[in-house]
Amino acid sequence: MIPRLHRAIARRSPLTSTALLAAVARHRDAPLPSVPGLPRLLHHAPGASDQARKPGPLTLYRDLVSQGKLQHDIYQENVATQLDNLLRRLEQYEMEMEDYHARLSMWENTREKERRRLLVQEAEDKQRDGVWIDEKRGFLDKLVSRKRRGNIEPGVGKWVSYLNREKKLDTLVGQKPVAPIAPKGIYLYGNVGSGKTMLMDMFYGATEGLIKHRRRFHFHEAMLEIHDHMHDVWKRRDEDKSIESSAFSWISSLPFDGKIKEWLIGEEKYKQNTQQKHILLAVADKFLVDRQANKSGASILCFDEIQDGMQREIFLDLLSKLDENCNKILVGTETDYRRLIPTDGLTQIHYFWPLTSDIRSMYEAMWHDITRQTAGNIISVTIPVMFGRYLEIPKSCNGVARFDFEYLCGRPVGAADYIAIARNYHTIFISDIPAMSMKIRDKARRFITLIDELYNHHCRLVCLAASSIDDLFQGTDEGPLFDLESFQFEGEAEGAKLRRDVLAEGNVGAAPSPTGLVAILSGQEEMFAFRRAISRLIEMQTPLYLESVERVHSSLQQQSSVLTKSSTVSQSAPSV
Repeated sequence: MIPRLHRAIARRSPLTSTALLAAVARHRDAPLPSVPGLPRLLHHAPGASDQARKPGPLTLYRDLVSQGKLQHDIYQENVATQLDNLLRRLEQYEMEMEDYHARLSMWENTREKERRRLLVQEAEDKQRDGVWIDEKRGFLDKLVSRKRRGNIEPGVGKWVSYLNREKKLDTLVGQKPVAPIAPKGIYLYGNVGSGKTMLMDMFYGATEGLIKHRRRFHFHEAMLEIHDHMHDVWKRRDEDKSIESSAFSWISSLPFDGKIKEWLIGEEKYKQNTQQKHILLAVADKFLVDRQANKSGASILCFDEIQDGMQREIFLDLLSKLDENCNKILVGTETDYRRLIPTDGLTQIHYFWPLTSDIRSMYEAMWHDITRQTAGNIISVTIPVMFGRYLEIPKSCNGVARFDFEYLCGRPVGAADYIAIARNYHTIFISDIPAMSMKIRDKARRFITLIDELYNHHCRLVCLAASSIDDLFQGTDEGPLFDLESFQFEGEAEGAKLRRDVLAEGNVGAAPSPTGLVAILSGQEEMFAFRRAISRLIEMQTPLYLESVERVHSSLQQQSSVLTKSSTVSQSAPSV
């Protein structure tokens, strides 16, 4: 289904956006394969406005460097320059798209008026020449009626009638306007902590007010939303079948008898069914177009952390399409800049280890301190997830939630549940996090997904763990976390189950477990994910991250004072 959705996005209607890739994506430290000649994937570039232009990525980057908030990196500056150039091209492209949609709207309105005129003309001819024959009439009357149809265009069905009408419309109205060509997008790849997310966020922020339809997604969130949109489109189409479309209301006022009107409604329904978008095209529209804005203009999709792991062939198909429509740029630094974020001014510990009684007491004291600040009661609640599912929160208190590791990672839950938690809570406590090993690799995978979603939604995380962050994924006496050869022998049933559990009903399908080289590549992908998790956990303990938690969640919380404020720090920069 996902490859078809890729093609659906590539073919989606230019009425709602332009169909060429203007996306900024990032991925692990491996470049895209070069696969020329494949169909273009459509993502989009939104619209310009008369508002004051915001600083572009290059200006923002250089300002942060000059203020000492970022260390200069030649790779990052090159990416910022390329993103700046893309932003300028998108500004021109948006104006071209606005003009295109104006011409397209005029063409469609004119074509619809002419189409209805032709239909009425056909109906008049049919009524005048006695096409509609009462079956109770005698043979002679029927024969005479058929002979009187000499000047009526012979038809062999609605399809021929529809095609002939469309050809006439092409002659009368002219061909459909051609959409302008979109600029190529950018695909960023590089090491953990090299600044890919930071640079993409700079670009995305600079598009505000300039690009009309813009979306920024993490992989899991996007897959779940696509699945939700597909369910919504199917449901709406089922409902529409039981309701007479308003598109037929114009027929009721026409001066024809019942048989002629039935024929007109039949022709309208046939046209509607013929021109109805494939469900994946409709899903692409819902996914990419801002519902608060009008449908004109273009769109841009920013994708953070494109992953495979579940259906590698599908993933490679996506990469081949991105390869044709994106310029590939390496963020080549080997430095993990998250480790260089200053910790000066850190007044509270948020990662407690090891699991001793003294450390546990410190963890409990922070829980009581933060929940006391909320001035609320600690209760158990249930929150909606997706697809009609719900998740019980054992301990909840005004935007603060508490779990143990087994509850979040030892059960068949996954990205949909973690996203729901991140959207409902600004602070999450997790206790009894073990050191990871091959024995609990499925739990470790879920833990990675959990960290990704909490980080992407900028939540504050308080942990009680068995080991330090750097040692958390180093394995135990039971063995290392990674044994690449073992990936070749993972049983098919176990592999499929683990992959289903990762998304826990929020997935779009499960593939058989990998074997051979593909399995090893999947293992390397997981190793990258674990390195990224370590890097993100480190950043989530810094004053810069903790200060920004309150800014991000203040608009969603009634009392921003719920969050514990760390002391003022002179430096502040976007998350790396």
